[in-house]
Amino acid sequence: MTLNFFDQFMSPYFLGVPLMALALSLPLLFFPAPSPRWLDNRLLTLQNWFINRFTQQLLLPLNLGGHKWALLLTSLMLFIITLNMLGLLPYTYTPTTQLSLNMGLAVPLWLATVIIGLRNQPTIALGHLLPEGTPPPLIPVLVIIETISLFIRPLALGVRLTANLTAGHLLIQLIATAAFVLLPLMPTIAILTTALLLLLTLLEVAVAMIQAYVFVLLLSLYLQENV
Repeated sequence: MTLNFFDQFMSPYFLGVPLMALALSLPLLFFPAPSPRWLDNRLLTLQNWFINRFTQQLLLPLNLGGHKWALLLTSLMLFIITLNMLGLLPYTYTPTTQLSLNMGLAVPLWLATVIIGLRNQPTIALGHLLPEGTPPPLIPVLVIIETISLFIRPLALGVRLTANLTAGHLLIQLIATAAFVLLPLMPTIAILTTALLLLLTLLEVAVAMIQAYVFVLLLSLYLQENV
């Protein structure tokens, strides 16, 4: 029974072909295409309003050099949030529960921010490894600690997204299994458990949106330090 709970996180296969590429391409089908008309419909208007508001909030602390990342960061947020929301549907697969995928998104983008900082302002980028006013005896120790914290950043990005989504999916499956088992034995308790399951599902919808936003927000903060 314990192993079955984790089967939902296995990459699906069909006729020996992994369906990860199909799962990653599905979000593209859910965004409406731009209309050639002068006035957009309600869905396009809502989508454009959401993208504009998010882009404004994301680029607010960045200077003009960081605005070049607007398209990449906005597309990444929409991509992750769509994958997270689709994973909450029954009999679906959530690619963002795989640490390999999340690390594949986090490491290159984090490395790009570090390379940009070292290329454009190497003195300031290296100065982040040593806080101002550090006593001379503590300089080697603090440089090592700051370097380790710098390399832990992409790991924290990937693990945070993976852990939150995995924990939420496991809780939903555990409570759903408990409600199904309790239904013939204690119907009242089963109904209360089902109500708890609905509340948890709403919470997971919020978590799916928040985690996508946090992932991109932390990347923008890393970019802010190096631009």
